[in-house]
Amino acid sequence: MDKKVKPRIIDEVGFDFGWEEEKVWALDVPVEEMDMFELEWHFDIPFWWTEGGYYDFKPIWAISEPGKYPERVKRIMAADLSHPLDIMNWKGRWLLLDGLHRLAKAKMNGQKKVNVRKIPKEVIPLSVNS
Repeated sequence: MDKKVKPRIIDEVGFDFGWEEEKVWALDVPVEEMDMFELEWHFDIPFWWTEGGYYDFKPIWAISEPGKYPERVKRIMAADLSHPLDIMNWKGRWLLLDGLHRLAKAKMNGQKKVNVRKIPKEVIPLSVNS
């Protein structure tokens, strides 16, 4: 059995801690509007997996060539944009905790702004351990 190896870029840009999405969703954090361009860098990082793969799919591929990736696009278009994206300032830029499919859908819909919740790092341990 092959050991799955995480690409270096994921460690370089990603978080160095775990969290539970459901507990982050429950946090009382205000929603605000943000320009898409501040988050579009996510599309060039292989945050998604293919079947049998591991961090081997960049969102920009589905956004740029939707006909080539119908199953991925179906999942993107099923995303519920009524929920804000959860982001955190990490290593000098905004990084998604949750909402990459919603961000991709907003991009494909031509949106210039998205709703976000800026999650302070100090509340993350509460969301994981409480």
